[in-house]
Amino acid sequence: MKVSMSPPHTATSVRLLVLAVQLVLLVCGSQASDGTKRCKLFSESPAERKVLSLLEPLTNKTFSEVKKSDKGNYTYQFQVCGDAGKTVGAGLVQIDHTEKKIETVLGLYTATQAIGGSDWVMLIYSNGTKYDTHCSKEMRKAIVMISCNKGVEMGKLEVVMEERERETDCFYLFELDSSAVCPALPSQLSAGSIILIIGFVLLSVYLICGFLYQRLIVGAKGLQQFPNYVFWTQVGNLAADGCNFVCRTQGPEEEPPTYRGVSTEPEEQPEERDDHLLPM
Repeated sequence: MKVSMSPPHTATSVRLLVLAVQLVLLVCGSQASDGTKRCKLFSESPAERKVLSLLEPLTNKTFSEVKKSDKGNYTYQFQVCGDAGKTVGAGLVQIDHTEKKIETVLGLYTATQAIGGSDWVMLIYSNGTKYDTHCSKEMRKAIVMISCNKGVEMGKLEVVMEERERETDCFYLFELDSSAVCPALPSQLSAGSIILIIGFVLLSVYLICGFLYQRLIVGAKGLQQFPNYVFWTQVGNLAADGCNFVCRTQGPEEEPPTYRGVSTEPEEQPEERDDHLLPM
């Protein structure tokens, strides 16, 4: 008799492969669910962090827009809490369509502000590349206005304007539509509807499970497969008895007096005794 056994190194290799796959899935899942945590806020606060969490579906995706003007052709690239270009930490960049392909950082996601409303989120990236001559040579800043659009999961990035004619506080303004920032719809079901749905589900479970039990376990056939068949056949009578008991207001009915005819024979009169009148 021969006994075949797999080599020990084969089982070890399989275990290592399974462990590696689980590790990769864990890392990918953590990155997908914690994308907005890569953003560093100027001042950490639960309110701003909650606003950032609304943008979780938009992470790990690059939004691009090509802008042609008299000054030149530019491509703008944007990511939510991710590297939009070659520069590490740059959430929004401008690429000049020249031979040198100069990349200008408009804002870093390591210097983020998040402001939210009922159906919009304003994402602000600061500490970009300094202006050469404009805006007192301050660092560039990019503002992305993300508005609610229930019909668009991830819209197109649009360049609205560049404000650089000020002495200070210049900025780039962008727009983006997404259903991620739309408010949650309130439930349209009333309490009565919810109760009816629960009751219908419970009744369905009762009928299906009872039918299977009667057919497979008890071995019933025909109408006997219906759960508690005998009880349900008597529901009508039981309901009638209950209604009669609840709604009845009089006591037990007395039998009406029966008619008795007049007898033709004289009735016997009791014998009168006058013995007490005789003298003693």
